[in-house]
Amino acid sequence: MVRVLGSSTAIQHHAKSIPLLIRRFSLPSTRKDPDLESALSRNKRWIVNSRLKNIILRCPNQVAPVKFLQKKFKTLDLQGKALNWLKKYPCCFDVYLEEDEYYCRLTKPMMALVEEEELVKETQEPVLADRLAKLLMMSVGQRLNVVKLNELKRSFGFGDDYVVRIVPKYADVFRLVNYSGRKSSMEIELLSWKPELAVSAVEAAAANECGSEPGFSCSLPTTWTNPWERFMEFNASPYISPYRELGELVEGSKESEKRSVGLVHELLSLTLWKKLSMVKLSHFKKEFGLPEKLNGMLLKHPGIFYVSNKYQVHTVLLREGYDGSELVHKDPLVVVKDKFGELMQQGLYEYNRRRYLANLEKKREKGIESVRSVVRKKDRIDHGDDDVDEQENHGGRPGGMFDPEERKRFYQILFSDTQ
Repeated sequence: MVRVLGSSTAIQHHAKSIPLLIRRFSLPSTRKDPDLESALSRNKRWIVNSRLKNIILRCPNQVAPVKFLQKKFKTLDLQGKALNWLKKYPCCFDVYLEEDEYYCRLTKPMMALVEEEELVKETQEPVLADRLAKLLMMSVGQRLNVVKLNELKRSFGFGDDYVVRIVPKYADVFRLVNYSGRKSSMEIELLSWKPELAVSAVEAAAANECGSEPGFSCSLPTTWTNPWERFMEFNASPYISPYRELGELVEGSKESEKRSVGLVHELLSLTLWKKLSMVKLSHFKKEFGLPEKLNGMLLKHPGIFYVSNKYQVHTVLLREGYDGSELVHKDPLVVVKDKFGELMQQGLYEYNRRRYLANLEKKREKGIESVRSVVRKKDRIDHGDDDVDEQENHGGRPGGMFDPEERKRFYQILFSDTQ
């Protein structure tokens, strides 16, 4: 309970406790895992460049004016000049000047990867259709809002055109419905239940281990005694499939929590990078029957989930999906996207290398000019040119040869060179 403090004296007395009160309303932090934190930071630049790539591909002739890209920078959470950003990645973006205006197109290596990605999407289409079906099978009404699902489409590997590309092609499995008539109320509905898909990642792993009972795995060090004890107690009760009907479970019961943990585990297993934004995940509490205090539930199971606040964005990762900072199993789409990242890093390395050499050359030229100036003065003095001192001294400029200290430093350099 928070008391209202009436007097200014009371407020000053309790001033030190205010930060503590504020902290209670924020999401508690878990012990940081350097490897998983590194996995989160690795894709930040790639995400921005991937969005720029998609913007350029949608432009006429796949060429975008840099001025147009500059306007898009705010939506990409970027500051500064678009031209400077694009020039950092010469292997990805080809920037050129035409009629006093800069334009940008994708480089040949970048276009080759775009074509490779499209080919992978075509071959992975049945997999993506099954992935969409599994999401609908876990939902309460076996249907999901298209606008809300679009928030997570890239996490699951769905392209921008998945609604028109996948849904009509599998008309026996999906259909688009709109029960309210509003455009924002359009939903994808499951038409036929597929028993072969109603097998979770936990159940599949158990089946591969000679029919052992399905259960969660804990990825914490054994020195974490208390979390391990809580995990063992939680894992001792029977596993509940996320494809099981929610109506059979009592809300707030241990069985309901078991099903919720299993459902988040399954959702993360279906994502490309085994991670989701907790804010976006919380938008689906009603659709997947998740508890109101979802954040608290995830933090109760640190052996299964890792919660990070990298870049001030809370993200939940599936611990067993990673070996150090690397994914255990990489989806074919992730393999292609990794190639994008490698090309981007190659371009950034070349850009930084060129800048380093250019700065080195400037310093070298500046140093040579300084030495030449000293040598010229020395030669003129050696040849008895008395006007040298007059030209320097009567300028009246601070820091010139009129300054005794500067004069002293000059002769120190002069005589040190002759030794």
